[in-house]
Amino acid sequence: MQALKTIRNSIREQRRSLKVSEQKTASLSLCKQLTRHPLFIRSKHIALYWPNDGEINPIPVLETAWKMGKHCYLPALAPCNKKLLFSRYKKGQALATNKYGIPEPLASNSSQIPPWALDLVITPLVAFDQRGNRIGMGGGYYDRTFCFKVKSPTRKPVLVGVGHQFQRIDEIPLRRWDVPLDLAVTDCNLFEF
Repeated sequence: MQALKTIRNSIREQRRSLKVSEQKTASLSLCKQLTRHPLFIRSKHIALYWPNDGEINPIPVLETAWKMGKHCYLPALAPCNKKLLFSRYKKGQALATNKYGIPEPLASNSSQIPPWALDLVITPLVAFDQRGNRIGMGGGYYDRTFCFKVKSPTRKPVLVGVGHQFQRIDEIPLRRWDVPLDLAVTDCNLFEF
């Protein structure tokens, strides 16, 4: 869809143009909002992501989760089905760069958890709208991995999209395979859907 491509390119450019100091301030603000939310506090198994391409940095959230005794996981690309695997990530653990240049846990050094066993998944996004629809980078990894939530939206995990406030747009054209967010958190606000 041309509309999605235009939105994706525009917001990615805006995201990448942020100064390092703006990114750091936004990341810390996001961390404060998210880690105080009851869903985060109750969650024991939390998946996050390693930031790339100007994405808001969730590493302060990861560090707070560790301090709270939570088990944290990072996504890794599944070898053959364009889905994500979630591997436990511990402080100081070695990471390998995947084909997109994103660090992920080494399969031999990590324990995996099925996506449905996670309590909370913090997802990167390019844009989101007021109904919880999300635009990612275009690979469909999160949609394929969490497609089981379309039939059972209340089933865990809770999907939380994170980004900058400017990444919230009025409406995203919905495709039949899109999996909506349960919550979105920006550097300024929190949105429940």
